[in-house]
Amino acid sequence: MKLSQFNYDLPEKLIALRPAKVRDESRLMVVNRKTGKIEHKIFKEIIDYFQPNDVIVFNNTRVFPARLYGNKEKTGAKIEVFLLRELKAENHLWDVLVDPARKIRIGNKLYFGEDDSLVAEVIDNTTSRGRTLRFLYDGPSDEFKKLLYSLGETPLPKFINRPVEPDDAERYQTIFASEEGAVAAPTAGLHFSRELLKRFDILGVQKAFITLHAGLGNFRNVDVEDLTKHKMDSEQIKVTPEAVQIINNAKKEKRKICAVGTTVVKTLETVAITNGHIKAYDGWTNKFIFPPYDFTVANRMVSNFHLPKSTLLMTVAAFGGYELIMDAYNEAVKEKYRFGTYGDAMFIY
Repeated sequence: MKLSQFNYDLPEKLIALRPAKVRDESRLMVVNRKTGKIEHKIFKEIIDYFQPNDVIVFNNTRVFPARLYGNKEKTGAKIEVFLLRELKAENHLWDVLVDPARKIRIGNKLYFGEDDSLVAEVIDNTTSRGRTLRFLYDGPSDEFKKLLYSLGETPLPKFINRPVEPDDAERYQTIFASEEGAVAAPTAGLHFSRELLKRFDILGVQKAFITLHAGLGNFRNVDVEDLTKHKMDSEQIKVTPEAVQIINNAKKEKRKICAVGTTVVKTLETVAITNGHIKAYDGWTNKFIFPPYDFTVANRMVSNFHLPKSTLLMTVAAFGGYELIMDAYNEAVKEKYRFGTYGDAMFIY
């Protein structure tokens, strides 16, 4: 398939700048893959589509405050630093993106905080925009991390075109976020409230948790028309033996397995073996799922409405069927659903 096939007309006013007031009261489009029927619901009504012993799989990654603003030594030029991943905790080494990149050279020092309470030195230029920073800090790792995160802000994607607000620290995080390491939230999980999860428990739906630390690659433009030529950034994943047991048992008993978000779909397909079963794994994935693709693990999926030409949209189209999903997206525009990270949801079954 070609990149241009995933373009559609999205008015900018439909990109959600803020989340729904109540997590589980965003709108929900329900798409039946067999009949092509599309229904319009409220998110908490998703429970009506589940039976006891069905399995719902969540990504329990936790977003850290990855965006920092600092100043360059001597010139005082303002620099934005986006923390990507920690390389060595004991040496306070981090992979980062810097903007504007052209102003930063190896050996430059960057100062952060009102009183320059944190200093970093550029020690490597790895890509045209990427850098490795060594933060110059003498204390213990946990103290350093606390200081670093106090200076950082919630890393909302750039298409949420407004300043970060106090509510974002909580709302750009799922209620089950526990494993720190993401710079982008697993957005489909943002719709689940404590009350809704409790109702799933009462119904007898089983929960499984995997971890994929979502990276900035999710927002990177695809710049090739031939999708087979696109390379995804690698992201860290972890699937525990506990999750494997829950999912494999459900598979064996032909129960429904619902993946909450493209990150869960990607992780499950990365660790799939035979018969749609999965294996425990702790490592990395750069899997890129686009149509046509034969899914082996999940048979239903929750997703947000993603932006045109995004790899996330491609994964959803692979799961729901290209024509049906593009029709559903056009209907979502017509019905004024909210798009993007803080937008409404779609349930495909």
